[in-house]
Amino acid sequence: MSRLSLAPRIRYLLGRARRIDVGSVVDRAKEASEQHHKAVPAIVVDMLWSAARHNVGFQDYIDYDFAMLTRAERETFMTHPVSNQLSQRYDHPDYRWIFQDKVEFDKQFSPFLKREWLVVEEGNADAVRELTQRLGTIVTKEPVGQAGTGVHRYHAADIEDWDDFHRGLLARGELLIEEVIRQHDALAAVCPGTVNTTRITAFFDGEKAHILAMAQKFGRGAVSDQMTFGGFYTMLDENGHSVGAGYDSHGHVHETHPDSGYRIADFQLPYMDEVRAFIDEVARVVPQVQYVGWDIVVSPDGPVLVEGNWGAGVYENKPSVTGIRTGHKPRYREVIGF
Repeated sequence: MSRLSLAPRIRYLLGRARRIDVGSVVDRAKEASEQHHKAVPAIVVDMLWSAARHNVGFQDYIDYDFAMLTRAERETFMTHPVSNQLSQRYDHPDYRWIFQDKVEFDKQFSPFLKREWLVVEEGNADAVRELTQRLGTIVTKEPVGQAGTGVHRYHAADIEDWDDFHRGLLARGELLIEEVIRQHDALAAVCPGTVNTTRITAFFDGEKAHILAMAQKFGRGAVSDQMTFGGFYTMLDENGHSVGAGYDSHGHVHETHPDSGYRIADFQLPYMDEVRAFIDEVARVVPQVQYVGWDIVVSPDGPVLVEGNWGAGVYENKPSVTGIRTGHKPRYREVIGF
């Protein structure tokens, strides 16, 4: 029997019903119709039924090719509504703010960042200048942001007036400065201009952290590898090897990286044993938040932590790209027991 309460699901569905954009649903249905050669009205009905009855988000339906899957195959896929229910149940409300505030997160998880960082405050322009000049390039972050928003990159050589630079950071709310992570050559071979992060969704049961799914994100040279910056991802198997080509939520499929030409299906994440141990360590820092999407980067010396997301979201297999017609939900059920 499911251990997930009906209340979060009902609240989610009511919220979706109030916000539903019929035009957007039809546009998505047309996209699926063109790809899978099914009638638009039938897909619209199927999307609405799947949302109401089976906890499938409209974008989930498109991203995971539900129009081409059987009912049994669909049941193996994690979806955003189900992930949201897990977050509401297993991530204690009193501790979520630690993951929402990037400054507080860096304080709590400092030993796992393995890089320098500094909070921008009134009166510390000299400290900002010293750190930036010493590092050469820095990344700044707004304390609250998601999907790569509020992340910026600056080069010391481009800054002429340091007091003005400091005032600008304060005015724009870019209050966290971090050293740029040096990534492993295996990641740099795919995209050297972006620090390419690995999303590892995990559940801490009080004794051990269990990895539920892994996705490798790749950027296009921008400061972030998020889709808003042109990034995409590929799912990794339990040994850290890509299961196929890369893709995003905008219909783009990448057999090879558009800039480097690297074949995405050939990618292997280094240091997998160390990655597993690392996730188990970081999951113990705030054990009250059990279900987390951890973003890490594998450096030449092993994994380093970028951030944790208490609203873990979903990264899943795309059947039309990989040829694999099942998802990760059985693994989630095995570990969490819902």
